[in-house]
Amino acid sequence: MMTNAQLATASLDDIVFDGRNQIYGAYELRALYQRHVTRALVIATAILALLLVFPLLAQLLKEKMPVAPPKVLVETILIAPPIDPKAVTPPPIAPPVAPPAQPRPPVATIRFTPPVVTPDDRVTEEVPDQKVLENAHVATVTLEGKATPTDLTPLEAVEGPKTVEDAVDSHIYVSVEQMPQLPGGGGQLAIVAAIQKAVKYPGIDLRNGTEGRVYVSFTVNAKGDVADLKVVKGLSATLDEETLRAIKTLPRFIPGKQNGRDVSVSFTVPITFKIQ
Repeated sequence: MMTNAQLATASLDDIVFDGRNQIYGAYELRALYQRHVTRALVIATAILALLLVFPLLAQLLKEKMPVAPPKVLVETILIAPPIDPKAVTPPPIAPPVAPPAQPRPPVATIRFTPPVVTPDDRVTEEVPDQKVLENAHVATVTLEGKATPTDLTPLEAVEGPKTVEDAVDSHIYVSVEQMPQLPGGGGQLAIVAAIQKAVKYPGIDLRNGTEGRVYVSFTVNAKGDVADLKVVKGLSATLDEETLRAIKTLPRFIPGKQNGRDVSVSFTVPITFKIQ
């Protein structure tokens, strides 16, 4: 049994296991219990603090990391512009008109009738000699005209348009039999892909979050060059300038054709700028 002095300084475990077998194991478990509780509390507090601090550290590291440029979706659609009074549809080609017939000059003729046996006292006119009739037109009357029929010159031809191209004026068309296209073909889809590849989103518009459509009109002339390039409706000065620059980088077009001729064709292109 423990004395009073020992009881004053003894722990609860010493009092409970006084006079009992302390080597059995229960005593050691109770003696280490407080240490285990303290260690578990420290570990749990550390894990909780780490969970609270981790989002703050992740946000701080994210702000310091370089920001990748946003992906830009550029949608380009070719549409026909409104009818321009200067742009007309090709007029029908009129068939060539035959020149009016010119009146022929009078031809010299000599009267000739088959000879008839008549008494000499009844002859009223002489029969022309056969040599005179060789280079003359034979008729029932004698007319004055050019000396010989071989001197007649052919009628002068009235000069008309040499080719179909001379008969049709040069106009800017909106729709033709064969629309202009880029080398390699592909039609309007290839033109859209080329413009999408050439356009770059200006940095100032990325920062300002400028989005919308820029309407641009241009003409592909008979040589395949882009001409009359202008902004019909813009968004900002930088976006308008970038759109014009992208279209100017396109290669030379295969010109449009109408009635077998190379003609000028007008386009209006709406280009969509959207930040994603």
